[in-house]
Amino acid sequence: MSSEPLQSSPALCRRTILAALGGVGIAATLTACGGSDDSSSGTSGSSGASESSGSSGGAALAKTSDIPEGGGKVFAEQGVVVTQPTAGEFKAYSVVCPHQQQKVNSVDKGVITCPAHGSQFSVTDGSVKKGPATSGLTEAKITVSGDSITLA
Repeated sequence: MSSEPLQSSPALCRRTILAALGGVGIAATLTACGGSDDSSSGTSGSSGASESSGSSGGAALAKTSDIPEGGGKVFAEQGVVVTQPTAGEFKAYSVVCPHQQQKVNSVDKGVITCPAHGSQFSVTDGSVKKGPATSGLTEAKITVSGDSITLA
């Protein structure tokens, strides 16, 4: 019996998971082991995402000033996209695209976009602006208190 610690590698992770899944979900599995590729979108990430709110128990996502008017910001780790359709009005939606459960990754010019098949959704109400998705994004609950946006 060896006392040396096991070393993990992306290739080992892929092989182990593929063997366990029997080849089902290959694309999702490879993505899960490969690391994050969120740096391609200037609209993902968050400021203050690790802070927690004292009263509601939710995680502080951002300051209201972090969300552009007429646009939004994707918080991939928290699974939400927060938008500001008009000044002072904030909305939140799940990042999961209803078409094939891929994740939206950007907000630009009033639309939230899923990179998998090009579905686009309105920042105002999450409705479909362009398919192939046939239903809108699921609304998520946030709380805006002062200049802080918190995941409820």
